[in-house]
Parts: sequence; structure tokens; C-alpha cells
Amino acid sequence: MNLQYLKAFYVTVRLNSISKAAKELHLTQPGLSMQIQSLEKDLEVTLLTRSNRGVELTEAGTVVFDYANTILSMQDNIERDLKNLKSNKKELLIGSCKAVGEYALPCSIYIYKQDFGDVDINFEISNTNDVIKNLLDRTINIGIIHGNVNVANIKTEKITSDRLLLVTSLPLMKDTITLDEFKKLPLIFRESGSGTHQTIKNALVPHDIKIENLNIIYELNSMEAIKTSVLSGKGISFIPELSIKRELRDGHLKEIRIEGLDIFSEFFIAYREDHSLTIHEKEFIKFIKSSKRGFC
Repeated sequence: MNLQYLKAFYVTVRLNSISKAAKELHLTQPGLSMQIQSLEKDLEVTLLTRSNRGVELTEAGTVVFDYANTILSMQDNIERDLKNLKSNKKELLIGSCKAVGEYALPCSIYIYKQDFGDVDINFEISNTNDVIKNLLDRTINIGIIHGNVNVANIKTEKITSDRLLLVTSLPLMKDTITLDEFKKLPLIFRESGSGTHQTIKNALVPHDIKIENLNIIYELNSMEAIKTSVLSGKGISFIPELSIKRELRDGHLKEIRIEGLDIFSEFFIAYREDHSLTIHEKEFIKFIKSSKRGFC
């Protein structure tokens, strides 16, 4: 399969336009169409149909498009790693779950850079499922995830544990509630696929409570957005203690204890087993597991 032809197909679908894709790829429209037709010939399937709304994927085209994103990303990553190898560039490619990435990790990176100023650090924040996906397609080499995973070729090491607190800004809430009272609260949750969501789901299993039994008013894909919503009185939510130390201390948020239910989040460093860690990657892993990491 010709990767140039695959890219022509991928960009055409992404832009939903032969003319726009041809312009981005610096091709003529007939030249672009010929590359897509050649890809279809190689794969012996029809990938696209044209319509007044642009281009539409066939069933086979949907399958190829899903793979194209991963294949082309890996091609870019190979070129990136070879370029860094030739230039002897020291680079950390890190992905983090939002519970750590939005709060604790920036402080850690600042501290790490005091001793390793020559290392370029690039990190992106997403949910735990996406961190694992990015590890597997080699977009990143080190991940920080919420909860452990059992995924082929992924090795994990525990970093720390943290209490997951049910908190509110509303003044009339009781300090301690029963599980039945908990099920009636207007809750704001993280999205499915996040470590926080899975941790809560697992903690409720011994109590025979499912996520569907709760009064979840809406879900958000950002812990910062959830914290803002709770602070403004729009709902109640579980938030890692490390991310709300100041709000608890200043009285802007208060914990609601649930009888018989204590939830702890566990955070892990993750990397591919088939990846040869560089010296600076090993040093970062050692640092982030130590008390020097300075989670704030």
C-alpha cells in the first residue's frame, strides 16, 4: 500500500473536498483523484463516493480511514524520532490524564527542568484511554494514567494514591450522608473512558450500585470544568483531593462523606515494553516516582 496515496485519501476525507485536499497537498485535482483511484485499485475496494455535500465514505472506506489516522501518525512519529536521533535532541514526549495533567504535572515539570534544563518537554492532556492509545501509536513515550490497565505491550508502575472526594459548594448540605441519599444528589461526572469515571464505577460495585442508578445531571471531559461547575453551585462531584487542596482549605468547597464508601484514586506511570527508554526518560520516571516530584 502506497502511503502517499493513503494520505491523499485521508486528507480528502478530513477536508470533505477534492479541491481543498488538492490545494493542501499541492496537487492538481485530477492528480489527487488518480492517487485515490490507485489506492482503491491496490485494495480492490471502493473507498469514496462523490455527492453534492462533498465526499462520502463507503463501508470499506470507513475501515481504511480509521486505520489511516494511526498509520500516518506512526509515519510522522518515525520521522520525528529519526530526526531527533540525528540531531542528538533530548526530548520527553509525555501524555497525562487530566486529574494529574491539569494540576500536579506542571509543577513537577518545572522542578524537573531545574536539573534537566537541556531536555525539551512536550506533554498533552487527555483522558486515560487516549493516553494509552497515544502510547500504542507512539505519539508519546511516557504516560501518566488514572488507574491501572492490563494492555499488551504496556508496562505500568505506581506513582501515588489520592483520595477522591465528593465535594460541594452549597452551604446546606449534610456533612455525612447514606448511600441512598447519595444516589439522589445532582452529580456531575467525568466522561466514560476517564480514569475517574472507572474508579468510581469500580468502587460502587461492592455496594451493588451502578452508574445508571445515580442522578447524573451531565458529564464533562475536564476536571477543571467540573471544579468550576461545583464552585458555582451547579452540582456535586467527585474530585481528586490533590486538585482542590486550596479550595478545601479556604472553605470554598467542603467534603460530603458517604457512609461506608471511601474512594481512592491510584496513578501510574506507563510506557511501552518494546520501547528502549533513553537516559532522560529513565530519569524522568525515577523523578516522578520520588518525593521530589512536587505535586502541587
